[in-house]
Amino acid sequence: MLLYLAPSLLLALVIRRLSSFHPVFFLFTLAGTICHELAHFCVGLLTGARPAGFSVMPRRMGRSWQLGSVSLTRVRWYNAAPVALAPFLVAAVPLAVALWRTHPGWQFQPLDLLLAFAVAPQFLACWPSAVDWKIALRSWPYVPLIALAWYGAGLIPGLAGLASLASAGG
Repeated sequence: MLLYLAPSLLLALVIRRLSSFHPVFFLFTLAGTICHELAHFCVGLLTGARPAGFSVMPRRMGRSWQLGSVSLTRVRWYNAAPVALAPFLVAAVPLAVALWRTHPGWQFQPLDLLLAFAVAPQFLACWPSAVDWKIALRSWPYVPLIALAWYGAGLIPGLAGLASLASAGG
């Protein structure tokens, strides 16, 4: 599978480099931008964040470009991280294509060249933007809740257990 995805990864790097030179190369990122924004939109629907707008038209924002956006009207602490980090789900697209094409045994066909061009933008789109990460920080209450759940499940030793581990090691 990794060998199958290698050309797409290399092509993704070329597309990223070319798009920094001229906005016309954003056309090559369009499929990934659509998937990235759809991930935000769909997870927003599922978590009650109420998506109100969807755009994949590139806009100049100071010295950089915003390739797309989703407007949400109800981002709360409990849905901010899932909605903001939804683009990680886009990584499933290249993996599913690779699994589909390599499962019964793979022999190169012209379709694979087309799929390499279709999958490459997905690699660029599966990482949340800086704005996405800032929005995800609104879900900070998840950190203590997860720690409490792990502690309750016995996955995190109690303070006494940590002290005994520290004394045994030193």
